[in-house]
Amino acid sequence: MEGHTTIIRTIDDVLDLRAVTTVFQPIVRLDPWQHDRREVVGYEALTRGPAGTPWEEPLRLFEAAAERGRLAELDWACRAGAYRAAIDAGLPPGLTLFVNAEPAALSEPCPPDLAPAILDAQLRLRVVTEMSERAVGGDPAVPLAAAEACRAAGWGVALDDVGAWPGSLSVLPFVQPDVVKLDRHLTQQPGGVFAARVVNAVAAYAERAGAAVLAEGIETREHLAAALGMGATLGQGWLFGRPGPLPDDVAGRTCSLAVPFVAPPAPSPDARRPARAGQPGARSSRTGHSTPYEVVAARRPTAEATKRMLLPLSRCLEAQALDPAEPPMLLASLQEGGHFTPATARRYAAAAETAALVAVLGTELPGVPAPGVRGVALASDDALRGEWNVIVVGPHFAGALVARDLADAGPDAGRRFTYALTYDRDLVLDAARALLHRIVPA
Repeated sequence: MEGHTTIIRTIDDVLDLRAVTTVFQPIVRLDPWQHDRREVVGYEALTRGPAGTPWEEPLRLFEAAAERGRLAELDWACRAGAYRAAIDAGLPPGLTLFVNAEPAALSEPCPPDLAPAILDAQLRLRVVTEMSERAVGGDPAVPLAAAEACRAAGWGVALDDVGAWPGSLSVLPFVQPDVVKLDRHLTQQPGGVFAARVVNAVAAYAERAGAAVLAEGIETREHLAAALGMGATLGQGWLFGRPGPLPDDVAGRTCSLAVPFVAPPAPSPDARRPARAGQPGARSSRTGHSTPYEVVAARRPTAEATKRMLLPLSRCLEAQALDPAEPPMLLASLQEGGHFTPATARRYAAAAETAALVAVLGTELPGVPAPGVRGVALASDDALRGEWNVIVVGPHFAGALVARDLADAGPDAGRRFTYALTYDRDLVLDAARALLHRIVPA
């Protein structure tokens, strides 16, 4: 397949000669506490057409094959070429190979000349098959069947480019991917309401399904910080390596990336990591109860993000409190009373018109900081002064954003927090109880 010297004149020549090559880009495990730790856990196989031809770029290659009605054949050739290149380079089973697939092609029979490479891969490689979320939305029955076929072969499934298409979030529970790949635009432009909605939905799915979150397009340290802030446990991009041949020593590398389940990294010791409840140095509230952050961080991994990044996540949760059909509780601790701005007061007052309870905790807050809103003033030495928590609990929905201030100096929007998002109802209820204990009956 690779290194063919015959003159290529048409796309049919490319397909007949299997004249495609494979390059590999590393995928690394992200450590929220040691940003420079870059353990390679796998590689994504990327296809290139014959150099110097109109079909060298993958997009042109696949478009031309589709026009000739040979898209499935090209897809099989690309996957077989990726498997063979990985096997020839000695990729060990401890590293995972991510390979793109057109879902429709998986239902087509494999060309006989490619079957040996496919069968060899099933015996010798650990594979995660990537499917684009656009393909799922276009004809959902096909990718669902493709995902089932991949799992039947003992391979994992990844949903690619999540967040690039507005309807992508609705397909998550149907495909049930083992890895969710966030589109590069989210990594490189993490702000905004849409990005917050994607992060919230992906976090909820990953928590429920035990899936890994992989951020694409990490090219700078700022992109890395954004990926970590979105809760990604895996990363890919030029910061870690550009597409190319597998390294000469790849056969000697191993890691613990499991397929189909990809476990998040174990926390690394770090002086900036906040202590948890029950550990030496953990801070308890004046009431003797754990704080919401302590409750959640003891059972969920945390990430680091700036206030600017967390604000849209908070807004998304607050919006859930506006459902008049199923009135929820909205509970928030905002550190300082000054953070309960006029804009925040308007949002919370609107929620209070129908919500079962809206309560806000912060320093120097009056008993009624906005119409219908219960206020609780925090003492200056209260542990909750170091936390920003937003919790919504309704008859069916439950979600919590818990964050602990890292006490940065500088602009308010750039202040860093360690945080966690959870939609585990029992855990959210425990976090809510930690605030409800603080609210004195009116």
